[in-house]
Amino acid sequence: MELEVRHLRALCAIADTGSLHKAARQLGMSQPSLTTQLRRIENALGAELFSRGRTGCRPTALGRSVIGRARPLVAGMAALVTEARAEAARSDGPELRVGSTASRALPGWLRRLRERFPGTAVGLRVDVSAHALLREVAGGRLDVAFVHEVEGCPLRVPDGLVRRVLVDREPQFVSLAPSHPAAARPVVDLVELAGDHWMVDPSVDGEWDGLRRVLAAAGIDPPVLHGDYHTAASLIALGEAVAPCQPTSVPREDLAVRPLRGDPLAVRLLLYARPGAALDPLHADLTAAYREAARRSAPYRAWLRAGGTAGPCLLRDHP
Repeated sequence: MELEVRHLRALCAIADTGSLHKAARQLGMSQPSLTTQLRRIENALGAELFSRGRTGCRPTALGRSVIGRARPLVAGMAALVTEARAEAARSDGPELRVGSTASRALPGWLRRLRERFPGTAVGLRVDVSAHALLREVAGGRLDVAFVHEVEGCPLRVPDGLVRRVLVDREPQFVSLAPSHPAAARPVVDLVELAGDHWMVDPSVDGEWDGLRRVLAAAGIDPPVLHGDYHTAASLIALGEAVAPCQPTSVPREDLAVRPLRGDPLAVRLLLYARPGAALDPLHADLTAAYREAARRSAPYRAWLRAGGTAGPCLLRDHP
């Protein structure tokens, strides 16, 4: 049997939900059909990808590796279909091509851009690599890129691009299981997590180098797992890992979000375009969208109220 995109999509759904029943419901198929499909996939690869138990399905070591490589393929196929449909439906009217690294401000930003530019087709490309997005802007394939720069790991910006700063220093929080002892406190010390497995996505520019530098400065050397943050969420919920996260992350029933004492991990949020681009209105809409996303996160609101400063856009008018 040859693996197809639908097989990879099924593996990602099982990892995300931690349950064959929930994954089947998400995929619109019966649980027996999904169970049979998973068995065929595992037979084709020659090993189990998930360990099954009363608490659900957990990826095996091989499963984590396969899923980590499957996610960008699934995301790429989804993007291909979305972009192809948009291009087929697009008129000869104006177009705004937006690139971004992952951010919870994106939905609000896109909504505002479409309201500001009625009749303009607003396209979106999301990429884990800020460098890749900046190259696309420099090459004229994107009009603007919203990216983050990990503190201590400066971006290599192509010559000629202009920028606006959204947040000069955004703290990175930590995501952990609600049952973790450190989750009982409003602020977590790094040393409390020295014995935990940390999960980091090495494909995100600067992410692994930045975390390694901060852990070394704290005098701790915890075990590190490499994988995407969708897989991390399922491991965190099971208490098997912790991971850095954006402060705009909204806690879930199975995931706690806490600031780190002293804010040792941080990024800078930046907007780039080619010279001549009308960056000011794009920046204004992004600022409003980011502020909106920040307000939805109770841990971030509490951090701000306690005196945390994440740049001019949040120093004013935060709740």
